[in-house]
Amino acid sequence: MTPDDISLVASRVALVRKRIANAGGQNVKLIAVTKTFDVSALIAAFDAGCDGVGENYAQELVAKAQLVPGDKRLPVHFIGRLQSNKVKMLAGVVDLWQSVDRRELILEIAKRCAGATTAHRSIMLQVNSTNEPDKGGCQPSEVETLLSLAVNNNLDVLGLMTVGPTESQPEQARQSFRLVRKLADQLGLAQCSMGMTGDLEVAVEEGATMIRVGSALFGARG
Repeated sequence: MTPDDISLVASRVALVRKRIANAGGQNVKLIAVTKTFDVSALIAAFDAGCDGVGENYAQELVAKAQLVPGDKRLPVHFIGRLQSNKVKMLAGVVDLWQSVDRRELILEIAKRCAGATTAHRSIMLQVNSTNEPDKGGCQPSEVETLLSLAVNNNLDVLGLMTVGPTESQPEQARQSFRLVRKLADQLGLAQCSMGMTGDLEVAVEEGATMIRVGSALFGARG
């Protein structure tokens, strides 16, 4: 990111916060998706008052995490599809594992984060609420079983995460967001991470407590 880009982040964060408020959101956390941007984006997100940063790629995250000053560090959310063999390198770096969607991943996180602080053992279960075969996430019918497994392995399940339909109008995401919020409520889970730059208003209206925004803050990725 250039210095000019960095100076714009705070104003862009303010605009996104306004969009959230206009959609009726209160206490909705803003996770700045910093994947593919350099470490300056993580620092800019901190300075602009974001609630966390979201990363998708293990090696990239580990490299950038080493460069962030300790007094500029936001909670790190892993939001991409995650291979079990990458958990070891991320343990101690990731504060919230958002994309947990299968038994093997739950057991690996529990193993690698055993004895870690509660923060590093916090997860969200990702739900494939659109039934798209190329998307990560478990089926809605699998959530309860995975939740029990995670709790029994001493993981702190904060809630559910989902991604809206690919290449659709924002309104078309409403049904999938509503499904995930209803499922979270049925299971007694408070948090719902759903909604991105294009569909955040619909997500907030349907009960998102956390949104993941990248391009609206940092511009288009190269």
